[in-house]
Amino acid sequence: MATPEQIQQEKAARRAAIRTEYWRTITNPHAHLHGESGGVFDTGLARFQAMRVNHFEHFKPTGRTLKIGMLTTVIPIVAYAIMMKRERDAREKEYRTGQVAYKDRRFKFI
Repeated sequence: MATPEQIQQEKAARRAAIRTEYWRTITNPHAHLHGESGGVFDTGLARFQAMRVNHFEHFKPTGRTLKIGMLTTVIPIVAYAIMMKRERDAREKEYRTGQVAYKDRRFKFI
């Protein structure tokens, strides 16, 4: 079993190797001869981008995703629509019963 110090040294050695490979690749003045653009190909970034592109191809609808979708999308929209409708109906009732003078109305053309 490796001790924490040995693990830390191995990580530092891996980091140093990756750092030297990066600098060797990025500062290579002859990279254009090999058809490379001079940038470093990051496999982790490529995997991440591929995952983002293919996410919906592998999506499986479950009860959990249904709940999340309902709680974050449908319910807030419906609740906001109900609140707006109630507020507008109450304001319209005040206007129609004469409780609010015409000069004090928020919108004159309602």
